[in-house]
Amino acid sequence: MADEINHAANIDQMSEVDRFSTEELSQLKIINAGMDNSKTLNVFRELRTQLMKISKKNNFVCMVSSISRGGGASYIASNLAAVFALDKAKTSLLIDANLYTPSLGQLIIGDASVGITDYLSNATSTIKDVVYATGVPRLRVIPIGGYSEGAAEHFSSERMLHFMDEVKSRYKDRYIFIDAPPVTDSSEARILADIADLVILVVPHAGATHDQIGAAIQMVGKDKLSGLVYNN
Repeated sequence: MADEINHAANIDQMSEVDRFSTEELSQLKIINAGMDNSKTLNVFRELRTQLMKISKKNNFVCMVSSISRGGGASYIASNLAAVFALDKAKTSLLIDANLYTPSLGQLIIGDASVGITDYLSNATSTIKDVVYATGVPRLRVIPIGGYSEGAAEHFSSERMLHFMDEVKSRYKDRYIFIDAPPVTDSSEARILADIADLVILVVPHAGATHDQIGAAIQMVGKDKLSGLVYNN
């Protein structure tokens, strides 16, 4: 019990640089406890419940990828991280691994000069160098960075495996979400799926055929797939 109390106190004391207002969160399309659209908030709360059930309440690394480009994986990944961070006993880490359309930098308060690709390509970089506070309490972001050359090889490296083990094991109540490129047309997403514990595939409304969905499921593997999220 004492360990649980100390852990909760540590989360409460996490350094926060600033907080987005409700209006700013709305503009960024990030859910929050004070939002008017309770239906959307409850959808993400239900997704949180289902992920916790699948993981047996253990923390995890979850890759989010869309079936096709523009499918909304970044929106789903960001809000899954946000809904976990709503719980004051949990923290979220959101990793931008979408080399083609990176977008998570908009959540960071202040400058973000380096990111995951820089960390993987530079052995002197530390995890602390690439983790940034956001305007959402208890939510941290690792941006894509500026070194995208050979990213597929970097994602499959021993350094990447060590990195994921470290960020997952450092805090037992940290939940990690990877915003990945579309799984059907990027080798990076398939590599990241192997690293992740769970995978969510985002299906854009009227934007994918049954064959495309089936091919995407086969690529990530049914043992990793936690479910499909239909995004309209």
